[in-house]
Amino acid sequence: MSNILNRLAKWTAKTNPERVKAILEELRATMSANMQAVLPDLIAVETRTKQVLNQRGTPTIDNPNYLAFARELWRLKRKQFAGDALTRETAILLQKWVGRGLSQPVLEAIRSQVFTVSPPTP
Repeated sequence: MSNILNRLAKWTAKTNPERVKAILEELRATMSANMQAVLPDLIAVETRTKQVLNQRGTPTIDNPNYLAFARELWRLKRKQFAGDALTRETAILLQKWVGRGLSQPVLEAIRSQVFTVSPPTP
């Protein structure tokens, strides 16, 4: 029972609104600088992805899911994935989104045209 009480006390302390506010105020300048640094690249990726979707005649209602795929792939590239590792991770992402009902040829076009990631070799 004391384990439960300890956990509850720690959770209560770290979710104290004044404490959270102080932490966020301290980090806000750095967080803002980080956002300003990466936002232009993310916007460019989203714009190129939308161009691919428009070229393919993809229904607008599907755009958020394709953009989510593009953002995940962008995140992988930002994590310094490259070469075979990036190719493998991209193939896994592609299958995940195909499983969610997206079109494999459209996902492959985003992979190739927006991110210039080659398809995996068998």
